[in-house]
Formats: sequence, C-alpha cells, structure tokens
Amino acid sequence: MKTPTVRGWLGPGLPVLLLLIMTINIEWLTPLFSYFVDERTPAIYSRDSVFNLLLWHLTAVFLAIAAATLVALIGGIWVTRASGREFLPLARAIANLGQTFPPVAVLALAVPALGFGLTPTLVALFLYGMLPIYENTVTGLQQVPSQVTDAARGMGMNPRQQLWFVELPLALPLIVAGIRISLVISIGTATIGSTVAAKGFGEVIIAGLLTDNMAFVLQGAIMVALMAIIIDSLLQRLERRLSPTAITSK
Repeated sequence: MKTPTVRGWLGPGLPVLLLLIMTINIEWLTPLFSYFVDERTPAIYSRDSVFNLLLWHLTAVFLAIAAATLVALIGGIWVTRASGREFLPLARAIANLGQTFPPVAVLALAVPALGFGLTPTLVALFLYGMLPIYENTVTGLQQVPSQVTDAARGMGMNPRQQLWFVELPLALPLIVAGIRISLVISIGTATIGSTVAAKGFGEVIIAGLLTDNMAFVLQGAIMVALMAIIIDSLLQRLERRLSPTAITSK
C-alpha cells in the first residue's frame, strides 16, 4: 500500500485555489503586486476582466487542440492499418511540419490571409500541438501486443471492432499523454496570439513589457502557469486511471 505524499494530498488543489482567487478578485493581491512597481504605476491590469481573459485563452487552446486531436487520431489510426502503413513516413513529416515553423512565423504567414484575431492563433496552435498527439497515437497502437489482436480475431471480431474495443482502449493512456503535452505547450504558446489582437493573458504580458510594468508581466505569467499546472495534473491522473495496471487492480 502506497503512503500518501504531500503532493498526492494537494494534487491540483492549491493551483486551483490561487487561480480562483485571481479570477474572482485579483484586487485582493494588490499589495503583493505593488512591490514590483512604484506608487504612480498601476499594479493590477484593469483593461479587461481576468475571467474574460481566462475564458478567451482557454477557448483558443481547447478549440485548437480538439481539432489537432481529431486530425492526429484519424492520421494515427490510418497509418497503423494495412492500407495506410506505407504512408507513415509522409504523415510523420507532415505532422513534424507544425513543429518546424515557430508559432510566430505561422502567425505572420496566416494574418494576411485570415486577418487579425483568434483565427490565425488557432491555426498556429493547431499545427504546433498536433505532433505529440499523432506520435503517441501511432506508438500506442503499434505497441498493442499481437497476441491480444490475435485473440480478438479468434473471438470473431472484425477489424473495426478490434480497433474500437481492443486497440484504442489499450493505446488510450499514451494518447491522453500526447493530448496533455499538447495542451500544456499550447497554454503557454497561446500568449503569442495577443501579438495579432487575440484575447488572452498574452495581452497582460505584452502590456507589461511595453510599459515596463513587471506586475502585469507576473500576473499574466502566473495565470498561464497555474492553468498549465492544473491541466497537467488532472490529465496525469486520468492517464493513471486508464493504465492497464490501474484497471486490472480495481
């Protein structure tokens, strides 16, 4: 029996509490942020509410990663079937393309065609977040033991049933790990969207950089870090619950 650790008891609880405090009323933390500015400089960013910035930031991240997950899953399943196996190197090269171009470069290329705002940010996050999900999908499906698929075939399952009821459930922990990595990366990367007028905590960080206001920079950075910690912790728990050892021990 494992002894509960401090980390195990707290989990994402402390980051969630801090995130709630900053979202509900960041003014409570004015004395803390005032330390980083002089008396004449505002310590709290007030051009938009923290809740609104949080909503826009998470919307951009989840929309982009939802689309990336769908495309990566379809691609990963296809190249692990007999009909698509020969296209594995090509599909991997396409998935790597998003990591080859920095998100800033993607934004610069997307703005002339898509305009300013949320849309070019979604394109950048989609391309940047697809690779971990795709690679983990392919790896998870390739690691399914052949004895398991042979047993499923012997039970009379057709290829589609084998995929849905045997292969994907076994690969799911690795797929969730890829989604977790993409989400955490995208939460930080989404801050660059504010350079093309997308709403989010990048707006707070950029305002701080432009006005030499360290309090603003810290507010944006802390909120982004808290979101990343919470989502990473929650999805790590989901991975552990989905792992075969956790399922068989129930």
